[in-house]
Amino acid sequence: MTAEDPTATDPGWVDEILFAGRSTDICLRLPEPIDRATLHRLVTAAQGRLVTAGLRPGGAAALRLPPSLAYVVNLLATWRAGAQAILLDHRLTDHEVDRALARLTPQVVVAPIRSGDGALKIFVDVTEGVTPYAGRPAVSGHAVIQLSSGSTGPFKVIGRTAPDLVAEVRRYTQIDGVALPGERIILLPSMVHVLGLVGGLLYGLHAGVELVPPQRLSGDAVLAAVAADATPATVLGVPFHIGLLASTRPAGPLPQLRRMTTGGELVPAAVARAFTDRYGVPLGNMYGMTEVGVIGTDLHGAHRPSIAPAPGIEVRESGGELWVSCPASPYVGLSDPTRWADGWLHTRDAGTVDPDTGLVTVRGRLDSQVSVGGMKVDLTEVEASIAELPGVAATVVVWDDGITAYVQPDGPLSEETLDKLLAERLAGYKRPRVLRLLDRLPRTTTGKLVRSTDALRSAASS
Repeated sequence: MTAEDPTATDPGWVDEILFAGRSTDICLRLPEPIDRATLHRLVTAAQGRLVTAGLRPGGAAALRLPPSLAYVVNLLATWRAGAQAILLDHRLTDHEVDRALARLTPQVVVAPIRSGDGALKIFVDVTEGVTPYAGRPAVSGHAVIQLSSGSTGPFKVIGRTAPDLVAEVRRYTQIDGVALPGERIILLPSMVHVLGLVGGLLYGLHAGVELVPPQRLSGDAVLAAVAADATPATVLGVPFHIGLLASTRPAGPLPQLRRMTTGGELVPAAVARAFTDRYGVPLGNMYGMTEVGVIGTDLHGAHRPSIAPAPGIEVRESGGELWVSCPASPYVGLSDPTRWADGWLHTRDAGTVDPDTGLVTVRGRLDSQVSVGGMKVDLTEVEASIAELPGVAATVVVWDDGITAYVQPDGPLSEETLDKLLAERLAGYKRPRVLRLLDRLPRTTTGKLVRSTDALRSAASS
C-alpha cells in the first residue's frame, strides 16, 4: 500500500479519535476501572508484542478472542501498528477458523492461552498468546475485516476502512438519544460485531462514555450494573436482552436508567410493551448492517417500528428492497452486483421509505438470513455445510421456530452422527435445533427441492 492509497490503514486515527481526552477518564469498568492512561499503556505493550511476532504495517492480525480486556487491547494495538484486524468470533469452530485463516492469511493470530470461567459472562478474563501465521501483506487495505454468513459461500468477507469507521463514530455523536460524555453504556452485545464494536467500544472511547459490561448475562446482573453508579446509563443490547430484562423485576427504583437501545432483528410489539411497562423508559431501536454500520435509529421509541436515517446515510426503496448509500463495495474478493452496485448497498431487507417524512420501515429479510440470539445466520451456509458431509445426498434448511434441517441420506446416517459432524464444523448458534432424516426430500416437477415448511413437515410425518 502507498500513501496515496485511500484505503490504507493510517495508525494516527487511533490516538486522535479514540485516545483523545483526559488520561484519568474511566474507559472501561471490568469491574475494576480502566482509565485512558492505563488502556494506552496496555495497548502500547501489546503493540510491541505483535510487532515482535511479525506484524508489520499493511499486514493483518487475526483476533480469536472472547469479549475481554485482551480483545480490546489487541484490537487497538493492531490498528496502532498500521495493520488490519481480522475479527473471528470466539464461538467459531476450529474448522471455520482454519478456513478463514487460509483465505485471509494474517501475519499473526492472537488467541487465548488461558481463560477464566466464561459461563454466562459478558467479559472473560483472558491471557492471550501471539502466533506467527503468514508473511504476506493483508488481502486489502481495510482497517477491519468481519465475517458474515452469506449466500455466495461459507461466509462473506466484509471490510471497512479507517475513514469509514471514523465517519460512523462521528455519526453517532449526531444521533439524538445516544449516551453522552460522562454517562455510561451497559454493554451487552459482542464487540466482534458492529453494534458492540462501533456503537459500544469505539463510540464510547471517542465520546468519553464509560463502558460497563455486566458481570454476568442475567437480568439481575444488568440491573446491578445500572445501579452501581449514580451517572446516567443506557443499556445497549439485542432483542434477546430486552426479553431478559422484561422478565426481571427490579429490586427498587432505577433513576440512572435512561433508556435501552437495541439492534438486530425486529422486536415483537408485545416484548417492547413489556419492557416499557416495567421500566418506564424509552426502548430505542437501531437498524444497521455489518457492511455500513448504523443505518437508522429511533432512540426515543417515537416511531416504532420505523426509524429515521442516521446523519449522512441515504435510504431508498427499490422493488420492495431497502438500498443504503455506500460509496464503495464493502466486500473483499467478491463482485456481486446484486449486493452492491453504483454506490448502493442492496440490503436484502424488505421495507418502505415514507416519501413525506423519510422514515424507514423494515419489514424483514428478503433472503435466507435469520437471527439466533442476536447473531446473524444465513441458512444457505448451514445448508452448504450439511451438504458437504459424508452420507448426505441432499438437504434443505429452513426456519421453523428455530433452524430446522431436512436431510436425505446417501447410505447409512443417523441424526446422532449428523449432529456430531456438524458440531465440528459449525458454531453452536448456527447448528440446527431440529434434524429430520427423510428417505426422499420433496421436489418440484422441474426437480428443484421444495422449501415450503408445510410441505417439508408433511413429508417428514408421512
